[in-house]
Amino acid sequence: MNSSGDYTRRYLRATRSATYGVLAGLPLFLLYELFVVLVNEGRTEHVRVGADVWIKNMMATIGQPGLLGTAVLLFAIGVYVAFRERRRQIPIRASWFGLLVAESLCYAVVLAVLVSTVVGAVFGLDVGAAISAQDVAAQVTPPGRITMLVLSIGAGLYEELVFRVALVGGLFLVLRRFVNGSRKAYLVAALVGAFIFSLVHYVGPYGDPFLMSSFTFRFLFGLALNALFLVRGFGVAAWTHALYDVMVVAQMPPS
Repeated sequence: MNSSGDYTRRYLRATRSATYGVLAGLPLFLLYELFVVLVNEGRTEHVRVGADVWIKNMMATIGQPGLLGTAVLLFAIGVYVAFRERRRQIPIRASWFGLLVAESLCYAVVLAVLVSTVVGAVFGLDVGAAISAQDVAAQVTPPGRITMLVLSIGAGLYEELVFRVALVGGLFLVLRRFVNGSRKAYLVAALVGAFIFSLVHYVGPYGDPFLMSSFTFRFLFGLALNALFLVRGFGVAAWTHALYDVMVVAQMPPS
């Protein structure tokens, strides 16, 4: 019989993999894309998560040849990842998806308390809820609670794809060629990624007014998510982000 320690090691190894990252992200994708259509019904201006809009605008900008090339590249990457994961013999267990969500919920609660406490102690403010409300808010008239819950799910998926997978993951792949040691590359990628993650919230016509307290909160929150992504993989980071935003919205007074 396998020991509990061996079971835990196999769970942690499997759920950190790209296989579980893709499968764990799929429910977030389906929920967001389905409900964002429903909440936008009848609106003249549609609401979507900023990172989602960036991705779709980029896809529209590159045109049909670019889309075809991107699709081929993504397909090639998918085949490579599937082949590599197959060789690793990653077990697919439904119970482990439940454990992954429960684990992410624990991280979300810890982050909600820890980051807000640190920023509150430094600046004498409770900025966590206000910032998270801004993060999931639309770029139009402030949405209602149901819409914000939908956007919270989308933020967990699309912001993790942009800031953790593309930005932090990409930085790590580049830095490890120039930095001596993977740990140093991880650290630099996490710090730079958290700085950019926080900074972009103040850029552009819909950016928030810059406050050092909110910048610090977002930096620390982004740094924590970067650590989760690098240590536990995309699935845990995405669900932690989504559940954190959902918790914040659920506690807000009705609009």
